[in-house]
Amino acid sequence: MKSRLQHSKLIILFLASRPKFLVASAAPVLVGSALGYATAGTFSPLLFILALLAIMALHAGANMANDYFDHTSRNDWLNQNPTPFSGGSRYIQQGILSPKAILLTALAFLAAGSAIGVAIVLLTRSLFILILGLIGLLGGYFYTAPPIRLGYRSIGEFAIALLFGLLPVYGSYYLQTEQIDTIVLVPACLIGILIFLVILINDFPDAAADAAVNKNTLVVRFGVSAGVQVYRVILITSYIIAAASIFIFRWMFFAGLLYLLTLPIAVLAIKFANKEDLATPGLYRANKVTILLHSAGTLALTAGFVIYGLRNAAM
Repeated sequence: MKSRLQHSKLIILFLASRPKFLVASAAPVLVGSALGYATAGTFSPLLFILALLAIMALHAGANMANDYFDHTSRNDWLNQNPTPFSGGSRYIQQGILSPKAILLTALAFLAAGSAIGVAIVLLTRSLFILILGLIGLLGGYFYTAPPIRLGYRSIGEFAIALLFGLLPVYGSYYLQTEQIDTIVLVPACLIGILIFLVILINDFPDAAADAAVNKNTLVVRFGVSAGVQVYRVILITSYIIAAASIFIFRWMFFAGLLYLLTLPIAVLAIKFANKEDLATPGLYRANKVTILLHSAGTLALTAGFVIYGLRNAAM
């Protein structure tokens, strides 16, 4: 009976890390690794798996740390409009787990991710990877942890674009190629834009609670109308980048084409990202479609790079 209860507690702690959202951290590893295969023709399954495990563990830890510190700031307690995508796990607010349990589990996940990161550094002997790992660890923890609280200072969305876009795409590419190249910039920017849009669209339901505790997200800082316009402009920009890259970079040909095929999802996202929808409690169409777009865009880029790599291997 005791072991059964412990097993149940472990499952609850795991679910509190919001595992279904860990795809956001897997995305840059998939894209960066696939790009490495496409351009260098090499692929290390071991480094790929270790990179996935490390970043997903750090992400899980960051999720739970955010729950804890949004609890201490009263942010999640004041949130009257939690959604399946924002407002935290609510495990503290619902009395399922204590704040202490959340914090300790967060630290355990962060420690696990760091340990895997150390293994990667030992295998690669790379200072670059060490620096990226430290940025990921500290950035995830201090997203809501004092005294830095990136998410409270109108730079949270940009920080996430770096932590779940630009930097891990570069890191994953480096693990496969041992090169730091400018060719990574376009796909890294696209992944950064996609996760930026996910965070931005999730700011809208939380805006009232965020404003009450001085959590200055872009929506709180500039308002709903400006937030909608920023969302639309940046989304459209990603397709301009993808379209242009097809003609400029040969390794982006298939990836860019497949990314453009996600345009119908983007049209829906723009349609649903309007002031009326975003102000209606219980109406989360824009959030769902934005998350779908992130997943579809990730798979499009990954598949495109794999196709390019296989084509090169066959020639």
